[in-house]
Amino acid sequence: MTSLPFFVYGTLRPGEPNHDLFLRGRTDSEERARLHDAALYDGPGYPYAVEAPGSVVVGELVTARPEAYPQLLMALDRLEDYAPGDPRNLYERVERRVTRDADGTAVRAWVYLAAPSVTARLRTHGELIEGGDWPGRR
Repeated sequence: MTSLPFFVYGTLRPGEPNHDLFLRGRTDSEERARLHDAALYDGPGYPYAVEAPGSVVVGELVTARPEAYPQLLMALDRLEDYAPGDPRNLYERVERRVTRDADGTAVRAWVYLAAPSVTARLRTHGELIEGGDWPGRR
């Protein structure tokens, strides 16, 4: 499996509850980035990103320390209730292109998007987070 950075947009962002629990001491870098063609919905309590052409989700591109990568990947998969191929997943871990805010370069990263059944429910009954910025929703 490719050791990609992670694009985080919710409770794993700096200042949010899961950042220190999961990321502190395990990363080489964390930088502002954007996921294009995705929108953000309130969970509630945590957000879901869904495919949405023309929309943008604001977050951080997190590069794990190489020695911490395997354990971090497993921990984040557990946090997001993701298991490859499980139809009960709330999220799917997918590879997407994200754009660094600092210099506009595009980078491939792991992103946890809402699973198809969750996406369908959010599109009909969910609360869209305008501007795609989880901390900025308040």
